[in-house]
Amino acid sequence: MAALTLHYYPGNASLAPHVLLEELGLPFELALVDRAQGAHKRPEYLRLNPNGQIPVFVDARYASADGAPLVLYESAAICLHLADSFPHAGLAGAPGSAERAHLYKWLMWSTNTLQAALMLYFYPERWVDEGDTHAAAQLKAHAESKVGAMLLQLDTQLASHDGDWLLAGRFSAVDPYALMLGRWTRGFERPARSLPHLGPYLQRMLARPSVQRVLATEQLAAPWV
Repeated sequence: MAALTLHYYPGNASLAPHVLLEELGLPFELALVDRAQGAHKRPEYLRLNPNGQIPVFVDARYASADGAPLVLYESAAICLHLADSFPHAGLAGAPGSAERAHLYKWLMWSTNTLQAALMLYFYPERWVDEGDTHAAAQLKAHAESKVGAMLLQLDTQLASHDGDWLLAGRFSAVDPYALMLGRWTRGFERPARSLPHLGPYLQRMLARPSVQRVLATEQLAAPWV
C-alpha cells in the first residue's frame, strides 16, 4: 500500500493534485470515486470528506497517536501540502519570500474566486428555488460573464512577464490549478484557450509529461482545454 493516495474522479478538482503528484515522480495510488454512481455521497467516503466532494488525499507518512493517517480535502490545501512536503521539487518559493507570497495569492484566488464562480456556472440549480429554470439560466449566464473577466485577469498576469508559467520563470504548484480551471471553460463562448496569453500557456501545460500522463490515466478525451 502506497504512503500517498489520491481519491479522484476524471477531470474533477482532483486533476491539479494529480498533476503535482506526477511532477514529483513519487509512488502514489489512485482511488477512483465514481461520482456517476454516487460514491462521493456514500458513508465510507463521507468519513473521509464530510462535504461529499472530490478529491481526498491520504498521506500515511503522517499519523496521529492512534495510527490514523493524515486525511486532507480541498484541492488547494492538497497542492500546498505537496509543495511543502517535497521542497526539493521547487513547486513553491521559500517561506517568507515574495515568490511564496504570490503563490499563496494566486492559489487562493484560483480556488476562492475563479473556482467558486465556475461552480455557480456548472451548478446554478443549487442556488435557486427548486424547478426555477429561468433563474438557473440567468445565474449561469452571469457566472460565465464573471468568469470571463477573471480569465482576462489571468491573461494579464501572464502578459506581465516574459516567463512561461503563471509566476514567471518557474513552474509552481499554482500552474496545474490554472490548467484545471482553464480546462473547465472549454465549453464557454470565450474559453481560456481563446485568450492571447492563456491559450499558449495552456498548450505549454499540455506539453508537460506529467500532464500527458494524467490525461492518459484519467482517460480524458480531447479537447483537453
